[in-house]
Amino acid sequence: MSWRTPERILSKWRREHELDGIEAREMEPHFERVEAMCSVTLQNEESIGRDNQIIREGSERMGWEVVQNTRNQVHCAGTNNCVFGCPTAAKRSTLVTYIPRALHYGARLFSDCRAETLITNGKRIEGVRARVVREDRSSGGVVNIMARATVVCCGAIHTPALLQRSKIRTPSGRIGHNLTLHPNSKLMAEFEEDIEGWKGVHQAYQVREFQDEGIIMAAVNVPPSLMAMGLPYYGQKMGELLKRYNKIVSAGLLVEDTTSGRVLSGPGGVPITRYELSDLDAQTLVRGTALLAEMLFEFGATQVITPFKHIPQLQSQDDIRKFFSQPIPKKSMELMTVHMMGTCAMGGDPARHVCDNNGKVWGTEGLYVADASLFPTPIGVNPMQTIMALATRNSQRMIDANLNPLPKNLQPSRRIA
Repeated sequence: MSWRTPERILSKWRREHELDGIEAREMEPHFERVEAMCSVTLQNEESIGRDNQIIREGSERMGWEVVQNTRNQVHCAGTNNCVFGCPTAAKRSTLVTYIPRALHYGARLFSDCRAETLITNGKRIEGVRARVVREDRSSGGVVNIMARATVVCCGAIHTPALLQRSKIRTPSGRIGHNLTLHPNSKLMAEFEEDIEGWKGVHQAYQVREFQDEGIIMAAVNVPPSLMAMGLPYYGQKMGELLKRYNKIVSAGLLVEDTTSGRVLSGPGGVPITRYELSDLDAQTLVRGTALLAEMLFEFGATQVITPFKHIPQLQSQDDIRKFFSQPIPKKSMELMTVHMMGTCAMGGDPARHVCDNNGKVWGTEGLYVADASLFPTPIGVNPMQTIMALATRNSQRMIDANLNPLPKNLQPSRRIA
């Protein structure tokens, strides 16, 4: 899913986090470049399956705003295998876009290496020390890569972990703080008709009716094994439901969270993540789940399986009132996320932010971050294009800054021990 950062988010970042060159009109060329590189476009209608059609038609019946997803793909056949690796290379991931171009223009790629620490010399970062990971997952030799600029892109969990292992300190002391997650809940709705959710593309539409409340909905078919993990049933009862797998629509919602957590450095530098769902976000998840269930029943669902332990299934719209008859304990909610953001937030104030306007880590020389760690706040939509557009923006700024020639003792090189 390839969505631009909402304009209200970019304006908030400029206003509250002192970022320049971040408004929608200023980010436009960076979004356009990413979209061109990744072939961002709408999905071909013939590759959209019945589960996603139900989301669109059901939303239209409710009078809700629903939009067709923009996706990074070329001639997607709708095999619905996006999260496990596209079997036809239609998904325009970095594997088929940026990496081949980088190699063509002279980049060197070291695969099967795990970054262990940054190589430091006072406040200057001189490169990275990595360790080879063998096929049997055992550790191999050490690889030292010296560089004029080191860019960390390990994601919002492992980027702060790498900085913490490397004893990096910033004036704000907020490396690992500000973790946001976009909590997700899901529903499984059974219909009388055959759905065959494995046929057709993954998330062809998004329901945007409640975006101002921080809620986005979509259909997300998952394989039987993953579906079974989220069912409140066991044994024969689970088996009976899975026999009707072809009649099930799996749908979910994303919530723009209003709280944040933290990534800490555990034993051996392994990251430990702490995050507690806020009461407000829990209420939003309940409301969003109720709305999604209402729409699915309106379109003909015969039962809906919920993510709430003490209300495992609903048989009709009337049952939705159970959600609001008594508080739903947060610990009884089955939630997930795939969007982790914010742990090295960028901004103009070294006392509040980890990275500056260009993604450079405050208080260091030669060290940058270029992943979702940079987000000062959650963005409420799929973050991929925001990550790539910020990386494009910041790399262009690095080039424009015309970095000083590297001292002779720091010429780019590799040393393998």
